[in-house]
Amino acid sequence: MAEQTHQRKAEVRALARLAGDELGGAVDGIAAVHRAIAGRVFAAVRLGVGPAAIPVQAVHDVITDGVYRIVSGTAVVAGQVAERAVDLPGAEVPSRTVYGAGFLGALQGLIGDSLEDSRPILAGPMTVRVDGAPVAPEQVGTVVARPSRRVVVFLHGLVETEHAWRFGGRASYAERIEQDLGYSTLQIRYNSGLHISENARQLSELLARLVEHWPVEIEQLSLVGHSMGGLIARGACFDANEAKLPWVQRVRHLVCLGSPHLGAPLEQLVHFASAALVRVPETKPLGRLLRRRSAGIRDLRHGSLVDEDWHGADTDSLRRRAIREVPLLDGADHYFVTACVTRSPRHPLGRIIGDGLVLTPSASGRNRARRIGFDDANGLHIPAANHFTLLNHEAVYEGLRRWLSTDPETAAAAR
Repeated sequence: MAEQTHQRKAEVRALARLAGDELGGAVDGIAAVHRAIAGRVFAAVRLGVGPAAIPVQAVHDVITDGVYRIVSGTAVVAGQVAERAVDLPGAEVPSRTVYGAGFLGALQGLIGDSLEDSRPILAGPMTVRVDGAPVAPEQVGTVVARPSRRVVVFLHGLVETEHAWRFGGRASYAERIEQDLGYSTLQIRYNSGLHISENARQLSELLARLVEHWPVEIEQLSLVGHSMGGLIARGACFDANEAKLPWVQRVRHLVCLGSPHLGAPLEQLVHFASAALVRVPETKPLGRLLRRRSAGIRDLRHGSLVDEDWHGADTDSLRRRAIREVPLLDGADHYFVTACVTRSPRHPLGRIIGDGLVLTPSASGRNRARRIGFDDANGLHIPAANHFTLLNHEAVYEGLRRWLSTDPETAAAAR
């Protein structure tokens, strides 16, 4: 109980300090826009009245700058005070509740890489979650009712948590798989603002410890990832295979639900939009705000899975850097699910927006320039659906149940 009280205070106070700092930063951004617009207005006035406008502009700038400094400073100081004193006695730890975890998940997705350094209590390591609480890999087997030799690991997507799998208030895929197939299922929560390659390494380390300490020998390990989660699963398998780690030899299935293997158009659009906005004084603060987006979001531009795609690179450069193509894990069965807001992916609107966040070619891992290597026979398309529909959809579940029922001995023989 004392540990949870300490955790609650730490999270609440860190959130309060962050709110003050972010409000102060927002006020500074508004001040910059005000100053830029005022500068253009006074420049136009000087064309009409001459140097007489200069004293007026000077007074205006002194007053407005002073006001903005006071408001910004007050917000920051308020955050600092709250960091030392605020608490919610009797409340649960925010990160262990559905809504608190959802808020933190969104926050991590947006600026999780900076939180890792500035406020690690809000970032948190990758963990297995049981009823919202973190459980060490060495202890997971002790809290699972009936540890099975067949384990399915679920990874959520960007700005999500493990609670996202209950989309629509329905029973999750994990719950139904446990009931229908008798497998053990595990929910992973991670900081989606980190680089995909960083989360892939964390996942590899976590699964290595999990397999080592599981109460019975695992003969079938299956990974199911939504959106970014699918990319992290691929990256973890690649890293583990390169390092010849034992756990990866137990992977029999890898399922990607709406994963942007070839990149996401929204991130590509934001990348170019931010470059344009920072060139104009009035929109420069907005451009800087967009450039604050996390490393995880930036990796979605082209579906980057390894360090070399971003290490030492100018993340804001408009020049495209070569992306290393990561092969699929040899011997495992790979499946993919795509969606489209229109009934046909060939519809003009469907071609432009796909499922709202990921285009069908990207989710299927092939276009004119790149091909990941998925077998078309292992794909499933959901028409008239959006990106988040894939978190909980009857057709997707039927596909999962069929795919994960594959005899592991058959898959192992193919190695």
